[in-house]
Amino acid sequence: MSQATPGNRKTAIALRYDSEQDRAPRVVAKGYGILADAILRAAHENDLYVHESPELVGLLMQVDLDSHVPPQMYLAVAELMAWLYRLESADNAPSARIGEPGQS
Repeated sequence: MSQATPGNRKTAIALRYDSEQDRAPRVVAKGYGILADAILRAAHENDLYVHESPELVGLLMQVDLDSHVPPQMYLAVAELMAWLYRLESADNAPSARIGEPGQS
């Protein structure tokens, strides 16, 4: 996820979720400026989806690196992950239409 802060300072955060190992998504990278650029570049190089959500990025930047997303943020992150799952599933079904997170 990424956002541009005032002054065009980029912010990026990366989450990882392994349903067999993690009880919740984990913050695996976060940073501003050059570090944000590196996070975004790594995501693009690995064909990972980058979602721009300034509000969610702002909240997740408060989570310590290598920590799980706190329960207060589960709903927002779960909606995003469900949307991404549908998006990935739609890649295999060309007739499927996907809306933005939080939309049906």
